[in-house]
Amino acid sequence: MSANILNTLDPNRVYCAQVPSKGYFPETHISYPELPRSVHVTTALSAFRSLLAQARLDEDHLGTPHWNPLGEIINEGQKVLVKPNWVYHQNASGHGLDCLVTHPSVLEAALHYIVKARPRKIVLGDAPIQGCDFKTLMDRGGFNQMIDRLSTYGINVELKDFRRTIRPDSQLATQAEEECKPLSEFVLYDIGADSALEEITRNDSEFRVTMYNPASLKRTHGPAKHQYLVARDVIDSDVVFNVPKLKTHQKACITGALKNLVGINGHKEYLPHHRMGAPLDGGDCYAEQSSLKSLVERLLDATNQARGQLSRVLLANAVRAGMGFGKLLSVDGNYEGAWHGNDTIWRTVLDLQRILRFGRVDGTLAETPQRTVLTVTDAIIAGEGDGPLAPTPIDLGMLIMGTSTAAVEWVNALLMGLLPQHLSLTREAFSRHRFPLANFGPCDISVFVDGDSVALDELYARYGRSFRLPKGWQCAHSHITSESVE
Repeated sequence: MSANILNTLDPNRVYCAQVPSKGYFPETHISYPELPRSVHVTTALSAFRSLLAQARLDEDHLGTPHWNPLGEIINEGQKVLVKPNWVYHQNASGHGLDCLVTHPSVLEAALHYIVKARPRKIVLGDAPIQGCDFKTLMDRGGFNQMIDRLSTYGINVELKDFRRTIRPDSQLATQAEEECKPLSEFVLYDIGADSALEEITRNDSEFRVTMYNPASLKRTHGPAKHQYLVARDVIDSDVVFNVPKLKTHQKACITGALKNLVGINGHKEYLPHHRMGAPLDGGDCYAEQSSLKSLVERLLDATNQARGQLSRVLLANAVRAGMGFGKLLSVDGNYEGAWHGNDTIWRTVLDLQRILRFGRVDGTLAETPQRTVLTVTDAIIAGEGDGPLAPTPIDLGMLIMGTSTAAVEWVNALLMGLLPQHLSLTREAFSRHRFPLANFGPCDISVFVDGDSVALDELYARYGRSFRLPKGWQCAHSHITSESVE
């Protein structure tokens, strides 16, 4: 990793920049001396530049053609990975891509400054959900056009889809295409008892991820065995730019700096999202025991295990019939751990964060960090409601940056009007561990907005918005109130 990163950017510091107007717009009659005059300046570019200036990177050259702020983070000749949130090619809410995926103008802004540090290679990649049409997303989202624009400036970016399993559509009955990428493009980790999942793992634990064969999770996760399959491009990188879209999430409440790392894993069959059944059954899929839900879960399992197309279609129809019957009985539609009692997904997320931070290329974890991670959260237009796949837009007007994913996510949560200490994902990111994600506590976080220091307990009132939460989280008492601000 870059030797001077911790001296340049203190991990407990989080920087925020407000855009002058809500949305991703061009800014006319503006140019910056360190970039070619023909560069298309956007609100995102101005905000990202503001973050770099606030952090006092290469301060002596600020305002000159020689300003190279990321040169203090990226050494010449290093490999850089840029990890956006590219979850899906369309928003199920009908509200477009701006609140669903990382906006191309945010990535383009970062890439303009990344290339000034003269890295050896830049990879831009993610593993969307298996039903995502990657080509459609690249075209519809403007990412191919972004790559073309950058190439006119001599910026070469290698575009990667990290998925090994791809489903031609999102229908349960459709057979997925497997082994779309060779295993040689991945690094297998087994972090065993160091996994956050170990605490809830028993011989009879029934881990699940929607639309995947449950037998595969049995092979990858069990007592003292917790495997992940991470894209080699990620592990080979010296510097990782984590560029999430800030949204609500049905299973984790929040997806941003921390959960964005799910996309470095190439096969979702390594990613427990919930456990089958209700808590009284040893699961965390839904709150109360339900014979109907249990039946639908088993039908889902059977569908995901079926090899013949006819059997898949018949079983998928049975699943739909069971869910439809549940609607008639006023049973809620949660069959996949989409509620505040999900005690699984946050553990998977933190495992991946530790692998990113400490993972060696041989599949083991080192005692010291192996690469620099810089997070830049796209919250100019964020997503609220039924995220991550059906969010509606909320104008937050912010970019948030830091080298500690835990600290950045704590700030993200506050800006959303959430109490991060009440969310397992954000709280446990600061827990003591052999492989810590933070060597300080939340109270040690320092926040700066447009250069001004802001107390944590004032951040929401001055700059935040109260995000509408998914249905399964609306009774979780996670929102900031006048009585809860500490």
